[in-house]
Amino acid sequence: MTHKSRIALKRENFQMTLNGKDTDLFVLKNRNGVEIAVTNYGGFVVAIMVPDKNGEYADVVLGHSSLHDYLHTPEPYLGSLVGRYGNRIAGGKFILEGQEYTLAINNGPNSLHGGLTGFNAVVWDAEQLNAQTLKLNYLSVDGEEGFPGNLSVEVVYHLNHENGLEISYRAVTDKTTIVNLTQHSFFNLAGAAKVMPTVCNNLLMINADYYTPVDAVSIPTGEIAPVAGTPMDFRKPYVVGERINDSFEQLVFGKGYDHCYVLNKKEARELSFAAKVVEPESGRTLEVYTTEPGVQLYTGNWLGGFEGKYGNVYPERSAICLETQHFPDSPNKPHFPTVVLHPDEIYTQKCIYKFGVEK
Repeated sequence: MTHKSRIALKRENFQMTLNGKDTDLFVLKNRNGVEIAVTNYGGFVVAIMVPDKNGEYADVVLGHSSLHDYLHTPEPYLGSLVGRYGNRIAGGKFILEGQEYTLAINNGPNSLHGGLTGFNAVVWDAEQLNAQTLKLNYLSVDGEEGFPGNLSVEVVYHLNHENGLEISYRAVTDKTTIVNLTQHSFFNLAGAAKVMPTVCNNLLMINADYYTPVDAVSIPTGEIAPVAGTPMDFRKPYVVGERINDSFEQLVFGKGYDHCYVLNKKEARELSFAAKVVEPESGRTLEVYTTEPGVQLYTGNWLGGFEGKYGNVYPERSAICLETQHFPDSPNKPHFPTVVLHPDEIYTQKCIYKFGVEK
């Protein structure tokens, strides 16, 4: 990282050897001066520096200032890659080709985000291809966290000149398995502050007529329910906090928004618009595009006020997550889009987080 970087983090604080692999901090930079810092431990997006309506730059993702802090954080997915299975699997069990597999239980009675040592907690092989592009590779061995097959995964982070962070995923397996990868950045477009403001003033739009309601332990009931007439409706822009405390059962279960939206698609796997966030005071905007069928909206309801980067404090609802993915518990819901990957197939998906301003 050069001394000219806008990112006020020390590279040496991210350099150590874990399980025989070296970790580091990589900075992506485009011609507009936007910068993104990523560590190959867990693929964490550590910092994103983007301008507001006045051209003032600020860091718009939650994170930590050192790898030590990531290793001891109360929020293990604070900007990480997530796998092998993003979101929840009921009871940590699924049946594949007649065989039952058992996963670690790490979220109430369920398995969450790949288990105890998911893709957020491993060191990826990293190669910075150019100023704007970082390639990460990881081999998840057969039986790791209970999942079948040797899964070879490649994730490419690319910062384009339209201020979009493009995330491209590719995976192959030597045995039939399940895969649902995602990226779990916690965005706050207001920018870093001593105590992060809540995202409740953000305007949010989600391109979805339906969502997947959950039970009391956040497992989908299997229903694909319309958002119309409920506080889940973001088909036109709504203020995030306007209905977040409604006595609507789904919001009570999640302590706010923590739900998967079924994106409107003309055809499966098309790269299409999923969501937009506007932070009204700074004018910063975030648009999300994805090839995936769903996006998980999470409003940081369980952030407990711990300390992050620059000594800043992250209280509850001080971030918004838009995790592009297949639906939760899909291995146990045959009518949901399949997450099964066979040895003769290639798993691919693409997500773009595009930053802008509205004056």
